[in-house]
Amino acid sequence: MKALLIAALALLLTAWAGQAQARSHYSYYHHYHKRHYGYHYYRRHDYWRHAHKYKRSAAAKDAFKRAHPCPSTGKAYGACPGWVIDHIVPLKRGGADDPSNMQWQTIEAAKEKDKWE
Repeated sequence: MKALLIAALALLLTAWAGQAQARSHYSYYHHYHKRHYGYHYYRRHDYWRHAHKYKRSAAAKDAFKRAHPCPSTGKAYGACPGWVIDHIVPLKRGGADDPSNMQWQTIEAAKEKDKWE
């Protein structure tokens, strides 16, 4: 009887651990924003649908940096203080994630562009 009870307890613990590991990034993102912003704000902004819709290619970004070194440091690698890489035609508007659709932009200009984009 004791062995049966231990086996049942072990089965329950493994099932519980499996559920904890199965929690995806999506469910974490969903849970965090719902708790952080409040249910109605969260629903109105559709965070769960648009969380990671537009994937950016690290290879395209690196190719852009090689062709157009950082304006502040002149290097084709690493951080570029005061500048960000901007998509001329935004990805959400159908722009390509390609070096031909990228440009260097100051952080201030990027914030202004993000307001109307």
